[in-house]
Amino acid sequence: RRAVKVIAGSAAGRIVHSHSLLLPLLIFLLAIVIAVPLASRLRLGAVLGYLGAGMLIGPHGLGWVRGGSTLDTLSELGVVLLLF
Repeated sequence: RRAVKVIAGSAAGRIVHSHSLLLPLLIFLLAIVIAVPLASRLRLGAVLGYLGAGMLIGPHGLGWVRGGSTLDTLSELGVVLLLF
């Protein structure tokens, strides 16, 4: 019984931690859905739409997504995706 409680407790901790990543991810996705078609209309590349959306909602723009480990994780993922 004790092992089940420990496993369930650690899973609950991971679920709570994933909520801190969910809201910034949804904000990024919403910004991308808006920015990329707008960049295409202006005859710019999709990459410029991604970069513009990130600059707009980031800590130096509107500040909807603040700095921290969540932002670092998402930015590293974005760099990896841009490389390939």
